[in-house]
Amino acid sequence: MQAIRKAVITAAGRDQRSLMLQGLIDRDGCSRSALGILLGEAADAGCEKVAVVVAPGDEAACREAADGAGVDVVVVVQEDPQGYGHAVLSAREFVGEDPFLHMVGDHLWVSSNPARCARQVVEMAVRHGCSVSGVQSTHERDLPNFGAVAGPLEPGDGRLYRIERVEEKPTPTLAEQVLSVPGLRAGRYLCFFGLHVLTPAVFGFLEELLAEGGRPSLSPALQRLAERERYLAFEVDGRRYDLGERYGVLTAQLALALAGKDRDEVLVKLVELLAD
Repeated sequence: MQAIRKAVITAAGRDQRSLMLQGLIDRDGCSRSALGILLGEAADAGCEKVAVVVAPGDEAACREAADGAGVDVVVVVQEDPQGYGHAVLSAREFVGEDPFLHMVGDHLWVSSNPARCARQVVEMAVRHGCSVSGVQSTHERDLPNFGAVAGPLEPGDGRLYRIERVEEKPTPTLAEQVLSVPGLRAGRYLCFFGLHVLTPAVFGFLEELLAEGGRPSLSPALQRLAERERYLAFEVDGRRYDLGERYGVLTAQLALALAGKDRDEVLVKLVELLAD
């Protein structure tokens, strides 16, 4: 697969629109918007152009939040909101015939090694020449929040799986039946990390689903992708933080702070807070 130079961030959902504007302190101790942090993640992964998919009326706020990001930002308006899959499809003209990095706009990521999370996924996709989705071992209680995948381990790599099944927010019962993965503890499943490198073939599958009626999610399109192309899941060395969860922004901010240069200062303040 060629180098990944384009990224698509979806931030048009009702619950995502304000999250991208949320102010945080990044790992370097700088004040940035959540969108600014996402754009920095994309730039670190080698992306030079990023499309941010927004709802009508959010264009100016998006451009302001993206100011100074260091990448070429294109604002794409999802004029007729028909769900998450349709938001991804809205970026088809921007992507063209190139593979691209897709990032959900309501997550932040903290890597456990020097390579940031998006870069890990991009490097794996380029190395193997196919679509790759980041995944994380997730407890069954959190299945209502994520898409999940299953498939056999790829030979020679303990964190790479060939995807055979994709389910959108499965119930624990369904997950136990069709999403069990050898090697994971009981009650844990491989759930999406919010980072994907995809081939443009995914747009055709999204169009098929849209023509069949309803508001397509991305997961059914990814199931079709798995049936037609080699498609891998990679256990990212890091953690995802969903800003839309209860206390999600607080948790993400703490994770960024404890992984950054102000770790000692933050730990002292936390100890003082607990003592009080």
